[in-house]
Amino acid sequence: MDNLNEIIFFTSFLVFICIMLGIDLGFFQKKSHALSFKEALSWTMVWVGISIAFYFLIRLHGNWIHGSDTIAEIQYRIAKFHHPISIAGLSVQDAISLYNKNLSLEYITGYLIEYSLSVDNVFVIVLIFISFNIQPKHFKQVLFWGILGAIVMRFMFIFAASALIQRFAWFLYVFGVMLVIIGAKMAYDFLHGKKEEQIDTEKHPVVRLVSRFFNVSQDEHADTFFIRQNGKLLVTPLFIVLMIIEFTDVLFAVDSVPAVFSVTQDPYIVFFSNIFAILGLRSLFFLVMDIMNRFYYLKMGLAVLLTFVGVKMLLHDAFKISTNNSLIVIASILVVSVLASNLRNMIIRRRLRS
Repeated sequence: MDNLNEIIFFTSFLVFICIMLGIDLGFFQKKSHALSFKEALSWTMVWVGISIAFYFLIRLHGNWIHGSDTIAEIQYRIAKFHHPISIAGLSVQDAISLYNKNLSLEYITGYLIEYSLSVDNVFVIVLIFISFNIQPKHFKQVLFWGILGAIVMRFMFIFAASALIQRFAWFLYVFGVMLVIIGAKMAYDFLHGKKEEQIDTEKHPVVRLVSRFFNVSQDEHADTFFIRQNGKLLVTPLFIVLMIIEFTDVLFAVDSVPAVFSVTQDPYIVFFSNIFAILGLRSLFFLVMDIMNRFYYLKMGLAVLLTFVGVKMLLHDAFKISTNNSLIVIASILVVSVLASNLRNMIIRRRLRS
């Protein structure tokens, strides 16, 4: 961290996140239960609302993040993180306003990318729970610790990736190629009707790894991660599922984090947008379980989205796309996929009635 302002802002952010995690994920709700659709919808709206409120905080005071209060400091940040704006000839106040506006647009665009990709992550988590016969009342507990682990791993991934990009500019092209390949594969799978592969609960690499280092209990009804039997400490199927979810998040981070780096190279903005999307994942999980088959074309929309941001990365030196235009394109892709899905559902319902 470069200065005291970053330490203060980042620490305040983490304290706020810890408080919200306590409220949302269980410190004040000890009883294990599956969230109802109403609860899931309420918490989803809460997290989306907080994420939007954070957008306005950055819009008004984004310069607090790095303590950029002078023309020289703002210009340094613009050059360091390659923000697509120019403050030449502006007063300090106008420069701060333009800088904050760009930061807020980068944040909300990154958040939109990450949150939309989280839907795909949710489908995989649903499959994991089904494959291991995990009871719905245990979902909240597993997701709580899964999200905590995801926050720690995203922190390391994001700031390590940022350091590589700052040191090796060509690393952005690596991310760009990865995203184009992932987007093309998603589109291919969708067009050929490929479904999510079933999870082999015995041969999964995480299951094998855990079994090598720990004694594993076969008690599928255990409601904790560790139990003691005959004086031995054993891990339960819940613990194995938690490890698989953490492993899955690492795989998803490989496409979602580079996608946000296509919008901004400021690691703090990437981290903030990622964390707010992840924090809404638990309520989104219970919500999506109720409506997971409604948005048929969302998978194709995500494929187009990843391909777009990948191409944007590959062309960033030759062809600049403003943050504003990126936001419009990404939002349009998601809106079109949702509308097309709803139209498809309407046509199917009419056919069933006739």
